Amino acid sequence: MIDIQNLHFAYKKKKVYDGISLSFQAGYVYGLLGKNGTGKSTLLRCICGLLFPDAGTIDVLGFNPAERKPAFLQDVFIVPEEFYLPDVSIQKYVRCNAPFYAKFSQREFENYLKEFDVPVQNTLQQMSYGQKKKVLIAFALACNTSLLLMDEPSNGLDILSKTQFRKVLAGAVNENKCIIISTHQVKDLETLIDFVTIVDEGKILFSQSIDEISSKLAFKFSQDKNNMSNILYEEQTLSGSALVIPNDDDESTKVDLELLYKAVVTNPQMVRQIFTHSSKI
Repeated sequence: MIDIQNLHFAYKKKKVYDGISLSFQAGYVYGLLGKNGTGKSTLLRCICGLLFPDAGTIDVLGFNPAERKPAFLQDVFIVPEEFYLPDVSIQKYVRCNAPFYAKFSQREFENYLKEFDVPVQNTLQQMSYGQKKKVLIAFALACNTSLLLMDEPSNGLDILSKTQFRKVLAGAVNENKCIIISTHQVKDLETLIDFVTIVDEGKILFSQSIDEISSKLAFKFSQDKNNMSNILYEEQTLSGSALVIPNDDDESTKVDLELLYKAVVTNPQMVRQIFTHSSKI
């Protein structure tokens, strides 16, 4: 689906990526995690052909995104963090934009709007930011592109809307679609993500499936950590400690993406060692 090799990219004098390699496959929801300003949005824009790398190669669906061929553009959709929608009705927006996407489904679009409880009688500029974002997400899903890129999609959504978003996105996943979600709000999306990639200061610190993470790491809450060794990350709470430790006992614990991110960023070498070696530490 996507193959990135030795990617270099810089904004004038600010280097963002210096030779990263990465791949994404169909049938999965990828979480691209990292703090603001670390290069997540840049990577998504390079993948969809809005930015051009200084060196290296990007292959998406057999295309070079920089060439922006029609056959490529009709099968890729990006939901940016910042966007503008014109002051038109939803119906006119669809009439103007849907013809560019061969697999667009009007029926699915209307169903998504209903799921999101969008006031379809309003023009786009009469809607709140969150309502506009839900219209854009509904349109993106209804386009049925093989690749869907979403940059901070939960920003601007209230608590109920975030629940609706998770439900709608889960129903849209299939074996032919690759979804990459860039976010720093990991709690909003951790039930959806199959594969985690963590970016920090232009480097890929970590890239593993949820199944592999669950097999190698344990996420625990403990009031007595004294009998535990090799703690990768510890976070104090009022009632004890939240811990990330090597899964030496083959336990099955729920992956906490927020704790995972903090463990990788603060202790990258030890985490990398656990996932590199077949024997557990």
